[in-house]
Amino acid sequence: MFSATAAALIAAMLLALIRLFSGPSLYDRALAVNSFGTKTVLLIGVMGFLTERPEFLDIALVYALINFVGTIAILKFFRYRALGDAPDRWRGHG
Repeated sequence: MFSATAAALIAAMLLALIRLFSGPSLYDRALAVNSFGTKTVLLIGVMGFLTERPEFLDIALVYALINFVGTIAILKFFRYRALGDAPDRWRGHG
């Protein structure tokens, strides 16, 4: 049962990769990367269950947090062209 789940996750990851390379807009590509990361977290959890290694769940949790922060950083960079300081309009200067 879990082997079939792992195979289905890999197939879904391949579809997300297709969307990543063919997506017409930046936001389609960002969504595909985020979806791929989410499926990777699920695959790590399933593989941990299959190999009877519960520490894989910790690795999956860390990967999920990195995926979330990375997605936010990428979207912020493409919107404001900077990752550091806030734009002037956030400070009330513009």
